[in-house]
Amino acid sequence: MTNNIHNLTRTTDDVVIVGGGLAGLFCALKLAPRPVTLISAAPLGQGASSAWAQGGIAAAVADGDSPEAHAADTIAVGGGIVDEAAALGIAREAGPRIHDLLAYGVPFDRDLEGRLAVGREAAHSARRIVHVRGDGAGAAIIAALSEAVRRTPSIRLIEGFVAEALLTEDGAVTGLQLREAGNVTARPVMIASRAVVFATGGIGHLYAVTTNPAEANGSGLAIAARAGAVIADPEFVQFHPTAIMVGRDPAPLATEALRGEGATLINSKGERFMLTQHPLAELAPRDIVARGVFAEIAAGRGAFLDARQALGARFADKFPTVHASCIAAGVDPATHVIPIAPAVHYHMGGIAVDARGRSSIDGLWAGGEVASTGMHGANRLASNSLLEAMVYAARIAEDIAGRTIPSPARLLEMMVTPSGSTPDVNAVKRLRATMTTNVGVVRERDGLAEAVRSFAELERSATSIALRQMATAALLVASAAWSRRESRGAHFRSDHPGEVPALAQRTMTTLAEAREVADGLRAHSTPRIAQSMIA
Repeated sequence: MTNNIHNLTRTTDDVVIVGGGLAGLFCALKLAPRPVTLISAAPLGQGASSAWAQGGIAAAVADGDSPEAHAADTIAVGGGIVDEAAALGIAREAGPRIHDLLAYGVPFDRDLEGRLAVGREAAHSARRIVHVRGDGAGAAIIAALSEAVRRTPSIRLIEGFVAEALLTEDGAVTGLQLREAGNVTARPVMIASRAVVFATGGIGHLYAVTTNPAEANGSGLAIAARAGAVIADPEFVQFHPTAIMVGRDPAPLATEALRGEGATLINSKGERFMLTQHPLAELAPRDIVARGVFAEIAAGRGAFLDARQALGARFADKFPTVHASCIAAGVDPATHVIPIAPAVHYHMGGIAVDARGRSSIDGLWAGGEVASTGMHGANRLASNSLLEAMVYAARIAEDIAGRTIPSPARLLEMMVTPSGSTPDVNAVKRLRATMTTNVGVVRERDGLAEAVRSFAELERSATSIALRQMATAALLVASAAWSRRESRGAHFRSDHPGEVPALAQRTMTTLAEAREVADGLRAHSTPRIAQSMIA
């Protein structure tokens, strides 16, 4: 049920979850019958990247496969910095989480014998991706979970509000400041709680070309960082190599499963350019394919996905979501090639969390894309994101259920952030363009330094809360990218194209350290964030 938000101000013993995607919904359901307040900026089912996920969920459920093999594949593509214990633990919990979804009514595809049908995606050594109607897994999962949330009496649902700030005291969470989405003049609302879960999604809309919904603008990352949370691996941003370039923002996605079914990548001359780039060609890890596509576009040859022979007339039935996006743009993928380009798709970095989803701030947990568990390392393996979100949502619920959460104190009438203004449209465009140009698929020193200085200045001067949060998140990404003077996974530096073995460690940083990098660049010195293992 949706409650009037003013009934929840001042004090509540509820666990407060921010985010209406897979991690937030699943965590709320797992906490039942414990009282939960679930806050979603958009109506449930909208505004969540997980609802748009086409590929499915990676799970070693087929005969001959194993969680150990799944973890090995995850580690192999992670650029040498995957937390191996995290990867194996998550892979081992895949089966139970898939069965949870089945219990909620998710209609996973099945084979002729009634078993879960599994497909293959890039860099997986086995067919282990469970789908719904080919490319509709995310939408089906979110629909099923949204319905379950709405009929669970212990979950109080607040739609149309965004978190603006964490309220803390002595290093522990005491509550949240919220405001009505899209209404900067609205009076802020304070909710007191000593147990807050962030499931706010990624950072795609910090970039000019992304497959993510507009709500994926780095707000959760920024809010946690501004409260002092440790941020892990922010420089590692995954670009999906096959966004459909038809002038839409966000860009529609041509799922990787198309290449798993035999679709190829060609340039305007009809050449399969990935054959010379990697032994797996079109099924190489995403960072390699994204750079291959980027290079063809940069050279003026363009890049296209060709499914004419692999799928042809079967395209519409096999991949209805992609087919609909193409047809709406005037492209029939059964008979024509699809224009593509790399687009920001997933953030491997995020709020640093331990195996139970706990952040460095007492009382703040994080799950889904806003969190960094160490599973993905420098480059996420296809279809691991929905799995990780579910596993950590369940772990967070279990961790909270096993703890005695102190009752929240009465909040004072105060605002952590001022009443801001509407974000300057041109400033947002400049930020997104700077991220795409200077902190994109290919990066180098001078462009990164320019980006760091620009974002630090914007963070200081922005009067709009939303713009300041975007600048904060962008600064975290750019400063860590400037500091990592090597290429690893999805982070590619043209001025440092090789891996440096001594830097085969995760980045752990804070907003204060990112600001120090910016201050040093303004003063023409060269501080940088240290790469360090999680404690």
